[in-house]
Amino acid sequence: MVKNYIYKIGLLFALLFILNNLVFAQPDPLVNQPQKKQSLYHLRELQYTYQMEKFDPLHKEVNYPILTGVGLSYTFIIYQINEYYKNTWWKEDSNYIYNGSFHVVNDSKYALGIDKVGHAYGTALIAHFFSAGLLAANLNDELAIWLGAAGGLGLQLYTEIQDGFAPIDKETGEPKWGFSPGDAIADFLGAGYYVARYYYPYINNFQLRVSYYPSEAMRNGDKPDYNIADDYDGQKVWLAFRMKNLLPDNIAKYWPSFLMLSAGYGVTGVGDYHKDGPVPSYYIAFDFDASTIPLHGEFWEFIKNTLNYLHFPLPGIKFSQDGVSFLLVAY
Repeated sequence: MVKNYIYKIGLLFALLFILNNLVFAQPDPLVNQPQKKQSLYHLRELQYTYQMEKFDPLHKEVNYPILTGVGLSYTFIIYQINEYYKNTWWKEDSNYIYNGSFHVVNDSKYALGIDKVGHAYGTALIAHFFSAGLLAANLNDELAIWLGAAGGLGLQLYTEIQDGFAPIDKETGEPKWGFSPGDAIADFLGAGYYVARYYYPYINNFQLRVSYYPSEAMRNGDKPDYNIADDYDGQKVWLAFRMKNLLPDNIAKYWPSFLMLSAGYGVTGVGDYHKDGPVPSYYIAFDFDASTIPLHGEFWEFIKNTLNYLHFPLPGIKFSQDGVSFLLVAY
């Protein structure tokens, strides 16, 4: 069985998803409205309502069995991630040993920043699923948002700190890995983004998304650990704009509510599999707002909000060192 980071995170998502469904999946309190005038008014109303809610984590309606299940699921995922990395990235061998030292490594140029955006996105996505499980347990919305963000941040920072204690080369003393300040900052930004969407709903008009297709190195088996999170050549990160809410009124009335625009960023040539070094590319593409799908109810709201963390394969334009090209499918 292939064990990798995404697989472990996937277990957490699956467990939280099942727990969420036990109470028909509470809706994400960060849902957006498609129509501009209604949306802006509703967002202000939501902001006022959320801020006026009482902070009562011990409310009698809290479903403690589900809450316990969410906590156990989170603990299990941390354990599984730790076991995976102990046998891969943090593994001692004939060349690397542990000496208990903590190392800080500056890797800002390693993947031209796409890894940093990925850290922010990953933290927000984990927070989304963790919050969904807490909402399924009937926790207060505000508390669920904060605990979800803390859970996403904790999971990411745990791995980052452990990287700092990675084994060192016996001969050179150089660490195999190290704590990356840039990664840690990105983790905090991802958690902050998730929380900020709650207090400032207008931020929901700007959504972090991702798309992925296995790189040539991954397809050829050059990455034996099959770690999708580290396959930067196959990743693209996107920022989707809800144009219906952002355009002036006289233009917005003609813009379809389901249609979004996304700005994308990708990097090729990352790692030891390429000689020329990383090369960036940029994209502008249409995107789809899953919240406009005409399916209603708490379960479907959860599904639609989850889909909005993914970039949809639609036409776009690519800007790279080779020039400008039109893509029938920008993914």
